[in-house]
Amino acid sequence: MLGPRVARVTPAEAAALSGAGALLLDVREPAEWRAGHAPGARHIPLGQLAGRLSEVPADRPVVTVCRSGARSRRAAKLLAAAGHEVHDLTGGMRAWTNAGLAVRAKGGRPGHVA
Repeated sequence: MLGPRVARVTPAEAAALSGAGALLLDVREPAEWRAGHAPGARHIPLGQLAGRLSEVPADRPVVTVCRSGARSRRAAKLLAAAGHEVHDLTGGMRAWTNAGLAVRAKGGRPGHVA
């Protein structure tokens, strides 16, 4: 656990949570997002998250993700402090791709982790 209401999850657990209705929240920078992201993820860069908390649904769990895990941990703590149920993807998009999970770029074409 990283603090109140923040659990670390593996890529497989993150994918299962997403399949069960959790929001995958990608907090990387725009260029990283454009290169490739998890299908169905939502993008709010970490630097904008505090000002855009109202865009994160409070009625479903959130899985935070970045490239390697550092930014997503900060995002998870911020969301937990705001009352969200939060899970942080350990290892970020690097771990996601290493687990063989899909990465998509703009238009749905295959992407990569930048």
